[in-house]
Amino acid sequence: MSHRTTFCVALAVCGLACSGLTRQADAKGTAQEVQSLGNELTCTGSEKAGNKEGTIPAFSGKWTGIPPSVNYKGTGTAYPDPYASEKPSFVITVKNMQNYEDKLSEGQKALFKKYPETFQMPVYPTHRDFGYDNSVCKIARENAAKAELEDGGTGLNALNGAPPFPIPKNGLELLWNHQLASIVFTYNGLQDQAVVYPNGSIAWGKVRFEIFSPALMPNAQSKTDGVYAHFKVKTLLPERDKGAITVGVEYYNHQKTPRLGYMYNPGTRRVRQLPAYGFDMPQGPGGFRTIDDDRLFNGSPERYDWKIVGKKEMYVPWDAYRIQEPSVKYTDLLKPNHVNPEYMRYELRRVWVLEAKLKEGFRHQYGRRVMYLDEDSWNGMMSDNYDMRGQLWRVAMVNYFYAYDAGSYINSTSVYHDLSSGAYMTDKMTNTQAPVINAGGVSATNFTPDSARMEGL
Repeated sequence: MSHRTTFCVALAVCGLACSGLTRQADAKGTAQEVQSLGNELTCTGSEKAGNKEGTIPAFSGKWTGIPPSVNYKGTGTAYPDPYASEKPSFVITVKNMQNYEDKLSEGQKALFKKYPETFQMPVYPTHRDFGYDNSVCKIARENAAKAELEDGGTGLNALNGAPPFPIPKNGLELLWNHQLASIVFTYNGLQDQAVVYPNGSIAWGKVRFEIFSPALMPNAQSKTDGVYAHFKVKTLLPERDKGAITVGVEYYNHQKTPRLGYMYNPGTRRVRQLPAYGFDMPQGPGGFRTIDDDRLFNGSPERYDWKIVGKKEMYVPWDAYRIQEPSVKYTDLLKPNHVNPEYMRYELRRVWVLEAKLKEGFRHQYGRRVMYLDEDSWNGMMSDNYDMRGQLWRVAMVNYFYAYDAGSYINSTSVYHDLSSGAYMTDKMTNTQAPVINAGGVSATNFTPDSARMEGL
């Protein structure tokens, strides 16, 4: 199959045809579709079966917490790799990439072209071992039958704690699965950032990142209404921005209640509201990425038209335990042009291909985005971002691993390649300190403008 060809997995139980995947329908799941969850499909909507070649295994979901083979010491400590003994099955290089072109993104092919001597992709065996407990499955089935979009897709009516649309029928439904893929209700951790320039020089950043999602707390049994999450970001590096604190609130319905953001400025010791916090506002050292680049996309979908292109098998970053191990030093990881391929892990996985095109009359740095979402978890792992001229500009890759204390996959080291400048940014590196996840003692009062002012004094 040509690399230009995408294909739909039109399961009979889903009642979907390729043409139907792209229409902006908003129909609730049929009884037959709901019945397929836990049978032909996993309870959250992925295909249980492996591929015919056997290179993608059937879904086992045999672990819903800590695997028996690892010695995990609890939240705030490093996550042991359950696949640490594995070696790459093969390595894709510029010399053999033509053998795998149909399973590579345009962004990956561009990186091979730009860095033919050094860019490589070590491919490991594919695993589908982590599942969800029965409470998540129950919510997913209810969502499949009842969830619906609201206000043009800028909000939704669903239950928290599981994908809102296990059998997505349009681009906005698929996007919301990605938006709500995590079931982490608290996160507190130091995150290192770095912009690596072609000459090897590095601009460093460091933040303390905190979130609190009360709707995702155990036994919350809440609907997607009101507040989705509170967040706080305190800048520790670079020195010129040290002490700046951003706090805010993210809501489920972006039209009814847009995201609110406030910033404490240590120079003036004042807190001011940030206008329209999000979209393509610069973020990170030197403003190298946009705010809505985090996890490939976050926030309101209002500026784009969203379309499901199809579903296909691709080599994508996954089970990324090694890249965030405390033993991995940044001097070894951060090399000119791209991160050291030795610490990356790619697997062959089935992914949804989601395309966003900028609407007429709206502005953004990216005129078009193509995202690749994992079928088992709904997390976005790669994105090809095009400028307003239609040229491929930035290539993003997000590494995920299953966090035992969260009971779900979380995003780790994220890499944003700028094909024009040859520089790249790494974000959310946690090698120096693992985050504390799903801990108690956190409340909304920790995330108010007053709390930012008091912390900054």
